Amino acid sequence: MTVIVLTNCPPGLRGFLTRWLLEISAGVFIGNPSTRIRDVLWDEVQQYANQGRALLAHTTNNEQGFTFRTHDHAWHPTDHEGLTLIRRPSSQAPSLAEGPKPGWSKASKRRRFGRG
Repeated sequence: MTVIVLTNCPPGLRGFLTRWLLEISAGVFIGNPSTRIRDVLWDEVQQYANQGRALLAHTTNNEQGFTFRTHDHAWHPTDHEGLTLIRRPSSQAPSLAEGPKPGWSKASKRRRFGRG
């Protein structure tokens, strides 16, 4: 099983993928092509995605039963002790050292920063 998800990609690329895969929702393609065809499709996606993002997930013989690849995506696959996990970019969460911003209620300060 192969799943390709496209975001903000040219319509021609979506039309190209419908030759081998079924588009079940806008930008979501599934199918069961051979490994060689899957690799050719992924090469085409990477070449013609332009500023868009793409994600390929397919079955394989490992502990998870699948693997995935990304193109121009903020989240990147990372190997962790044999498992492939997604590493998200760090968010800019407020630090406890900064303290609350002015204008917060006492209840929201306690909820966010503790009773301290």
